[in-house]
Order: sequence, then C-alpha cells, then structure tokens
Amino acid sequence: MPTMPTTQDPQAAGGAADKPTLSVRTVWISDLHLGTPGCQARALLDFLRDVECDTLYLVGDIIDGWQLRRSWYWPQTHNDVVQKLLRKARKGTRVIFIPGNHDEFARKYLAHNFGGVDVVEEAMHVTADGRRLWITHGDLYDGVIQCARWLAIAGDLAYEFTLKVNRWFNHIRAKFGLPYWSLSRYLKHKVKRAVSYINEFENAVAREARKRGAHGVVCGHIHHAEIREIEGILYCNDGDWVESLTALVEHHDGRLEILDRGDQAALPGMLPAARPAPPAALPVPVAAAAKAVAPDTVA
Repeated sequence: MPTMPTTQDPQAAGGAADKPTLSVRTVWISDLHLGTPGCQARALLDFLRDVECDTLYLVGDIIDGWQLRRSWYWPQTHNDVVQKLLRKARKGTRVIFIPGNHDEFARKYLAHNFGGVDVVEEAMHVTADGRRLWITHGDLYDGVIQCARWLAIAGDLAYEFTLKVNRWFNHIRAKFGLPYWSLSRYLKHKVKRAVSYINEFENAVAREARKRGAHGVVCGHIHHAEIREIEGILYCNDGDWVESLTALVEHHDGRLEILDRGDQAALPGMLPAARPAPPAALPVPVAAAAKAVAPDTVA
C-alpha cells in the first residue's frame, strides 16, 4: 500500500537549519523598521539564526507603524523575523520589547506579555561584571519628536526618499563591483546640524542615565551605532537594521561590543570588561530596579 507524502513543519525545518555560531549573554537590537522596503530582513534573520543569548532586547522601532499607516508593505521575510523572535522566546530566551516612536502603538500594552515577549517602557539591565545599564529607545529625549512632531514626520518622509535614491544608486554601484555606500549616513556626518542633533541626543540620554543612578545607557533611535563615555557615563547605541546592520552584545564576562553585520566586522569602540563579579540577576523593569541600592561607580 503506498504511503502518503508528508510535509515538514517549517518551524522544525528552521530549527534544524539554525546552528548558532555566537553565544553571548545579552543582545540589543533596534530600529528594524519592519513594514518598510528599507528593512534588511534577510540579513537580520541570518544574524538571529547565528546568535544565541540569554536575553534579547528589542529597543524600539521594531515595526514601523508610521510607514504602514501611509501604505501597506509586509513581505514574507518580515513575517519570518517576527516568527523567529517568537521562536527564540519559546526556546527560553528572555525577550524584552521597549517600544519606540515608530511603534508607539505598543505603549498601550506596557506590562503585558505576548507570546513570551515582555512589553515594558524601559528597563535596567545588570551586566555580568556588575554595571547597571538603563535601556530606552531614546525618542522621549529627542527634542524634535517631543516639541515638533510634524517636523519629525517630515524628516521621516525625507529619510524614506533618501533610502529610495540610495537603493537605486547602490544598484548601479553593484554592477561595477563597488561596495554598498550609505547616502543618509554620509549626510548625517557632513551636515553640521545633523551632527549637532546627534550630540545633543547622546548628551541628553547620558544625563538621564546619571539621574537614574545607572553606570550607562543603551538606546537606539538615531541609527548611529557607537560605544563611548560621556562625562563618566557609558553611552551605547545599537544602531539599526536599515543601513548599519548593527547590534550591541554583552559577552559572558560583561564585555560590550558592537557587531557590524554590514561588513562582518566589529566596529571601533569595543570595551573590555570592568571587573569580575558574581553572576547578576536577569534585567528587571526600572520601577522594580529603583528599589535596589545604588551600586559603586564604574570601574
């Protein structure tokens, strides 16, 4: 008697194919902008398959509600990213989602859990070497977003147009064997006002981290990956998955590093571990962390 053909569970097939090559304690990613043509979903999927972590922070602008309200764009690869994140949660990774300005609709569901993903306004993370890092998307400390929302929306439209031009330009470059080049990144670094805006934002979130008794801050929002100190406060920005293709990771000894999947190389700014310390507890929402005794200063 002939046997009936069987179909393989896509989740099971995906699990067999997923063989993590990097094991870290914590991963921070933000500004995926799912729902836009600029989202580098395939590269993000490759990264999520390659990395294994205890805690994964989604630091805002995961889904671009602004773009989806203007026109619907949601290919299968964007579904695959969401499914992969949920699968990591089911497999034991603690996934924490901190909404940003583009997915501010999710702020209606703070303190809820969806498919194993905790939605919180902000969090306080304790590294393996004892440092307290305040986690926020950063838009609440952006003067343009807070004081001139219309200007922020206009800027978003201009950025979307720049990305379209950039895709066309890089299609031409690819034919000549030239590497990817980011027009928007070039403009940000060359235009004086853009540089000033970035510096003001970085200083603002660093000051707020100090007020909260944290050793440092991890944020996203401005699509500019960086690790540096600002007046004694460790400032970490995990970049984006539209052009930078970057993530911030914490190794098991507490070292922080920016991974650049755009060129498969670490960005400048890798910092060594502070000092050995007993394993720290999993991150908790800020409200709970505020009850704890403030730790020593950064080593």
